[in-house]
Amino acid sequence: MATKAKEERYIETVGRRKTAVARARLTPSPRTIVFINKKDVNDYFPTELLRVTALDPFLKVGLPTQFSVNVVVRGGGIAGQAVAVRHAISRALVEYQADLRTTLKKEGFLKRDPRAKERRKFGLKKARKRAQWSKR
Repeated sequence: MATKAKEERYIETVGRRKTAVARARLTPSPRTIVFINKKDVNDYFPTELLRVTALDPFLKVGLPTQFSVNVVVRGGGIAGQAVAVRHAISRALVEYQADLRTTLKKEGFLKRDPRAKERRKFGLKKARKRAQWSKR
């Protein structure tokens, strides 16, 4: 009885990239339904590249038709949000089935991309851009 209750529950994980934070809920279901911020994935991500980036973990592990996915993503830009969704889905798949970890880790989906915008320093125009040096 305990295993049946566990199968019906969802798996919730968090994925991040730059300032984007994605909270993904994966629920086992007979067909794939992907919603991001209460919109269909095709409506939320306008380009095919962003859709492929977000749903890549399913393609890599070969489980495309087993989950209903509901994602709430906040902050950042559209590309950062797509990578944050990918990170959250990858973490949830590993929680669902531990032997998928090697495949997803090899692809680099489980590592949070640490690159972010560098802060602006005083006396400079941007993080590293300076005023042009003048000889006279």
